[in-house]
Amino acid sequence: MDGTGDRRTVRPVSAERNRGLVAILSANIIFGLNVPVTKALVAQWMTPTGYTMTRMFFGAIVFWTIGLFQKDERVRGWDLGLLAVGGLLGYLGTQFLFALSLRHTTPVHFSLLMALTPVVVLALSALLLKERVTPRKLFGSALSVSGASIMILWAHDGPGTGVQDGLGLLYAALCMLCFAAYLLLTRQVALRYRPVTVAKWMFLFSALVLLPFVASGLPGQRIYSAEIDLSGIALLAFALLFSTTLAFFLMPFALRRLQASTVSIFMNLQPVVAAVVAIAVGQDVLTGDKLVAALLVLAGVHLVTRPAKQAGDPVHIGNDAGGLRVKVVKE
Repeated sequence: MDGTGDRRTVRPVSAERNRGLVAILSANIIFGLNVPVTKALVAQWMTPTGYTMTRMFFGAIVFWTIGLFQKDERVRGWDLGLLAVGGLLGYLGTQFLFALSLRHTTPVHFSLLMALTPVVVLALSALLLKERVTPRKLFGSALSVSGASIMILWAHDGPGTGVQDGLGLLYAALCMLCFAAYLLLTRQVALRYRPVTVAKWMFLFSALVLLPFVASGLPGQRIYSAEIDLSGIALLAFALLFSTTLAFFLMPFALRRLQASTVSIFMNLQPVVAAVVAIAVGQDVLTGDKLVAALLVLAGVHLVTRPAKQAGDPVHIGNDAGGLRVKVVKE
């Protein structure tokens, strides 16, 4: 309440903030759950290529359909080019490397490396855009990198690791770099248009690139054969309906009602949820080095993302939603 005596804003502001908290909690749980879900899909039902094709085509169909019920928004030619490159980096490239990484490494390792995305964005912004880096952000970056180093150095130990785990970590690092580059490239253009407009064009460009490979990429997928069972259907349905669609709408809903600092705290739930579920279903095991690495990475990321942004500043969301950017209002 701002003390002006405007009674109309008291209850709505509180109620809207609570809705925002529920939305962002739900979205980050969905993103976290999608990591072990995708691990199960690429391990049993789909190749990384088939998984990526399915998500890109589904996303294009869903968001272009939704766009039919909204007022048409014209995208300028230069912006359309940026959306095309952004789609190839942030949607197609990120999702393919996401699935490819999880085919070789564990959900905990992947999630911790992807949690470093804000640190990589900070480094690229400093190098390419000459943005100022504060001592706190520098210290946070060092903490996160030290945590990632521990994880990589000890990657050869424990079940399900070894050469393949190192390959998975490489794909995860490329995924993170791809996503960070996408965030920098689309920083401004994604703020000029509605979220659905951005998504439908990025999904479309990604789907068009994949179209020539459909004949060889989709028919051989086990999930589209007579072997499919209820578990496979449930896993794919979650990835498509919840991670690709529902979370996309939950995030902008929350980000328009919460401060950036609040958003950053909740985003740290993603690797925690992914790790807990993966360990619970036997996809990973908890070891001392992973725990230390997680604490260092998350502490460092928190320091990097902690400074509150002003109203109207852009915030990127989700490592799995294509990094939608929206404006944030003060609480």
